[in-house]
Amino acid sequence: MEEEVLQSTIADGIVLRFDTYEEYLDSQIQERDLYYLEDQDLARELVERGYHGCGDVLRREDFERRKRAAENLRQSKIRQPPQVLAHEGKDLSNRPLLQELAHREKAVRAGKLAVIIFLRTRNQKGNEISGYIDYGHRLKTEDFSMYFSRRVELMPKTTDLSYYNWETQVATSNSTPNFDVIADNGTGLQFKNKRDRKTINVEPQKEPGDLTRRIDIDVRNVGQYLQAVLYVHETRRKN
Repeated sequence: MEEEVLQSTIADGIVLRFDTYEEYLDSQIQERDLYYLEDQDLARELVERGYHGCGDVLRREDFERRKRAAENLRQSKIRQPPQVLAHEGKDLSNRPLLQELAHREKAVRAGKLAVIIFLRTRNQKGNEISGYIDYGHRLKTEDFSMYFSRRVELMPKTTDLSYYNWETQVATSNSTPNFDVIADNGTGLQFKNKRDRKTINVEPQKEPGDLTRRIDIDVRNVGQYLQAVLYVHETRRKN
């Protein structure tokens, strides 16, 4: 809650425009106030007490607390090392799926995009499996560099949004921090984004939904993949 108040205050420019509380009070004083009062300190005191000024006036302790917090936030950003993306420095040639994922990694980590990966492939036993993967959730819970470096092949798991083994007929579905699973025989499999509540329809013959693009990736002759599709959703927080 305090962070939201701070961000709102910074957005208004109050703690950034004024170096001191006195400068902030002076901005609330009108020329006519000084004309009648003939005392700047008295005019500041009246503003601070709420008798003059425009709108609600911050108390001194609130101004100074937010000023310190804004400075701490600025310093933390300076000290924070730049984010190292999992795909950086990796050879992604002839790997179209990894190239598409690398292109969107930064935006997904920042929450600007939510991406669902559909994969149809074969497991180590040669069984055909398919599944829908929450890219953002995997980025947070796994070291994705092992996929970008090709040490490990990206595969659907039983813990993903959806998983199906066509040989054993094992089927699972799981909601993630980013998506709820909607399994309805009438409309087919869908996923609802938890940020903006938009629904993503993954049925091939239907439109994917608002702010969502379906990208079919040619993965022929790439590993064991039989099919790869990305559903790229631009997130918008619901008002």
